[in-house]
Amino acid sequence: MLKELQTCRRLFLRNYDILINIGVHDFEKKAEQHVIVNIDLYVPLSHNTPKDDDLSEVVDYDFMRQTIKEIVSHGHIHLQETLCDEIMLKMLAHPLVKAARVSTEKPDVYPDCDGVGVEIFRFKE
Repeated sequence: MLKELQTCRRLFLRNYDILINIGVHDFEKKAEQHVIVNIDLYVPLSHNTPKDDDLSEVVDYDFMRQTIKEIVSHGHIHLQETLCDEIMLKMLAHPLVKAARVSTEKPDVYPDCDGVGVEIFRFKE
């Protein structure tokens, strides 16, 4: 599987900071929290190398941002794992994506660290 990534282009969304309703504790259910999302998509060069310098020839970055916005618009999410898994499912559902890495991080949980979060990496089956 790793060999397949050698012929891919990596697209990424870095440090997308979004306010969402997330958390299992009562105090978390009363206010939005910052969540930072990072995504790497691996798309075969054969499907992501423009010949005519046209957006239709590549995977559009907006796909990643819009997908996150859609997911969080459905209401409260208890766990970062749930959010991360849902984003991953949508990323791998794109017909051109062969593999993806998704991470979510809550930067405001503890005063003595930068953040807490989860990350997953998957290949499309």
